[in-house]
Amino acid sequence: MKKINVTKSFLPKLSDYTKLLKLIWDSHQLTNNGYFVKKLKEKIGSYINNENLVIVSSGDIALHLAINAFNLNGEIITTPFSYVSTTNSIIWNNCKPIFVDIDPQSLNINSKLIEDAVTSKTQAILATHVFGNPCNINEIDRIAKKYKLKVIYDGAHAFGSFINNKSILNYGDLSTVSFHSTKLMHTAEGGAIIARNKKLLNRISYLRHNGHIGDDYKYPGMNAKMSEIHAALGVINIDYLENIINIRKNACLDYDTQLNKLYENGIIRKQKIADNVKYNFAYYPIIFNSTKKLNFVKKALNDNNIYPRKYFYPSLNKLRYLSPDLKLKCEVSEKISKSILCLPLDSYIKIRDIKFITKLIIENI
Repeated sequence: MKKINVTKSFLPKLSDYTKLLKLIWDSHQLTNNGYFVKKLKEKIGSYINNENLVIVSSGDIALHLAINAFNLNGEIITTPFSYVSTTNSIIWNNCKPIFVDIDPQSLNINSKLIEDAVTSKTQAILATHVFGNPCNINEIDRIAKKYKLKVIYDGAHAFGSFINNKSILNYGDLSTVSFHSTKLMHTAEGGAIIARNKKLLNRISYLRHNGHIGDDYKYPGMNAKMSEIHAALGVINIDYLENIINIRKNACLDYDTQLNKLYENGIIRKQKIADNVKYNFAYYPIIFNSTKKLNFVKKALNDNNIYPRKYFYPSLNKLRYLSPDLKLKCEVSEKISKSILCLPLDSYIKIRDIKFITKLIIENI
C-alpha cells in the first residue's frame, strides 16, 4: 500500500540541478555569500517586490536573528498557535513570551486581545501568519505605533501569499520566511529575513556572518549563512512556484468538493481566508467539531498508510518546559490544537488519493 504523508517535497529535474552543481564545483565556492545565494536573493526580491532581505540557513535562525537585531530583552507578545520555533526563538534570546489567544476563524493571534496584554515591559509583537493566512496587519500596526513596539512576523508558511496584491512578507518591521523542504518554495533547508529599512538589514547581514564582514567585527553574531548548494536548488524551484500553487489550489478544491456535506453539516470547518488575500494554499487544515471524531479519523487514515498531521499541536502555552507564569490560559488555541488535522497536500497528489482519503474520513467520522 502506498504511503501518503502530510506533504512531499517538490523536486525539479535532477539534470537541471546537476548543471548548477557543476558550476559550483568548478568555482570551488560552497558558501560565504556566493553567486547562487546572491542570485536567489535577487529572484526572491523580484517576486515579493522588496530587495531589503537577507538569505539565511533556516526559518528558525531567521526568527532568532530578527529578535536579536532589535536587542530585545523584555516581553514579546506572541501566539500560542504556531510551530514551536516561534516560542523557542523568544526564549533563546532571553525574552519572555506572553501568549495571547487566537481568533477561532483565521487561527491567527486575536488582534482584539493584544492591547490588553501590553505592559511596561512589552517590547515587541511576534505574530504568525498561520498556514500563510495574513494576520490583522492594520490593527497590529496600530497597536505597535501606539505603544512603540517592534513588529516581527513569522511568515514561515507565507511565501506566495499576497494581501491587496502585496506580499505579506513586506509587513512589520521584520518578516521571516522558511525555505524548509516542506514549504512550497524551498531550498531543502533555508530561510530569509525581510526588513522595512536598510539600516536594520545591514545589522542582520553582520549577525548572520558571525558578527563581521571581512575584518570589520561589529556584533556577537552567528554562522547563519546559506550554502551555495542549497541556494542553487532555490534558484530553480522559485521558477516553479506559481505552477505549484495552482496544483495545490486545484487539490484543495477537490478536497472541498469531496468533503462538502461534512462542511454543510458543521462536522468540520475550514480556516477563514479574507477576500483580499491571494492565498498560497500552503496547507489543507480541517477543524473537527470534536476531538473524538478527529482521533477516529486519524486512526483510520494511519491504518491505511495515510499520515495527516495534528498541526499545530500542542498549543504552545502548554509546553512542558515553560515556567508556570508563562502558561497563560488560551482556550481557543488549546481547543483548536486538539481538533485540527492537516490533510495530505503536495505537488504530486492525485485526485484518486484525495477521493480515497476523503472516503475514509466520511466513513469514520
